[in-house]
Amino acid sequence: MRALVYTGRETLEGREVPEPCPEAGEVLIRVAAAGICGSDMHAYLGHDARRPAPLILGHEAAGVIEGGPRDGARVTINPLVTCGACPACRSGRENLCPARQIISMPPREGAFAEFVRMPERNLVAVPDGVPLEVAALAEPLAVSWHAVRLGMAALPPGVAGRALVVGGGAIGLAAALALSAQGCTEVVVAEPNAARRGYLARRCGVVVVAEAEAEGAWPLVIDAVGLAATRAVASARAAPGGVIVHIGLGEDAGGLDIRRMTLQEITFIGTYTYTGQDFRDTCAAMVAGRLGPLDWAETRGLSEGAAAFADIRAGRVAVPKIVLRPGG
Repeated sequence: MRALVYTGRETLEGREVPEPCPEAGEVLIRVAAAGICGSDMHAYLGHDARRPAPLILGHEAAGVIEGGPRDGARVTINPLVTCGACPACRSGRENLCPARQIISMPPREGAFAEFVRMPERNLVAVPDGVPLEVAALAEPLAVSWHAVRLGMAALPPGVAGRALVVGGGAIGLAAALALSAQGCTEVVVAEPNAARRGYLARRCGVVVVAEAEAEGAWPLVIDAVGLAATRAVASARAAPGGVIVHIGLGEDAGGLDIRRMTLQEITFIGTYTYTGQDFRDTCAAMVAGRLGPLDWAETRGLSEGAAAFADIRAGRVAVPKIVLRPGG
């Protein structure tokens, strides 16, 4: 099969590789669409030791089951594979499973390829009316749905109406959409890139400002980037008694004003991926239209994947998400 393979820092190559062989309980999926995630970019830049070259990246995917009793079924993929038996899994917090695996990290190759293998329990059916390019957005949307759910639950009663999202990429936009879907009435996105601000305001219907304009105190602040600079913004903008939800993994340290957080009793919540229920709830919200039209991704062929990564690296991309299509 044809795949886009990460071979070294800022290097991706189209290669012929062996087709994956499903194991017990798994099925083969012909990938129709796979989104480029920030974690894929971290690997591409050589910043993620968990994703060593050579490796097929990509974990935001949807496609069609190939073979078996469900041959031809349209599905979106929960890429987080867990044991199902540990205390975390049994309590519905599969994302904390100590044995968790995710496609695009060894030993599981990713979805920037014609085929990927997945446990059947990780698949959610996609209605015929939903394009598979849209269904591939379920994974990043679920990341933010999970984060918003935890952040809203941590707020004191009566103060859940206002939120600031730091970062206007796919995760930040998804957080803004999830906040509105979960009952937040005032959501502002802070984004430094002027081209992206214009796209978000024009195409996605969100309120977006430059970071310097994100003034005031906010009961809920979501850092969708995870750099020291964005954590500093979150620390400064969180209201006394407020909540900071941290999604991004841009940098490991720096930025938090621990003294202010302590004196003002600001809660900090780190969030990672999503539970299985979060993923299913996100898919249901997508189908019901609660997250908007979801027409803000750009689709390119897998053969254009290396150029897409280079464009993102150079800051030439205004859209929040590029989705690669293995057939192209």
